[in-house]
Amino acid sequence: MPSLITDYLPLVVFIGISAVIGLALLIAPFLLAYKSPDPEKLSAYECGFNAFDDARMKFDVRFYLVSLLFIIFDLEVAFLFPWAVAFKEVGLFGFWSMMIFLGVLTIGFVYEWKKGALEWD
Repeated sequence: MPSLITDYLPLVVFIGISAVIGLALLIAPFLLAYKSPDPEKLSAYECGFNAFDDARMKFDVRFYLVSLLFIIFDLEVAFLFPWAVAFKEVGLFGFWSMMIFLGVLTIGFVYEWKKGALEWD
């Protein structure tokens, strides 16, 4: 029985320390955080209109355009990571396939830039 306790003691200590650190990180913001928010901090953000107004009001569609552009370039990075990991195995065909993919994305980015989709005036 003492052998069993000594085998699992490091695991119990690890779980105990991680629980203490986790609880400390959950409780610390309530004790240490700055608690006087200003009106700017409480105002609507990202979409540009208040969240509790009339649902049928007009709003700017450029927010959605910027979010779609972000998703497109986020997916580009998602395709680049596996390609970079397997770079030696994909060979010359894989290299030029990715260059064509990046070229098409670059052309799309330049097109959006010229159309003014990235300007928020």
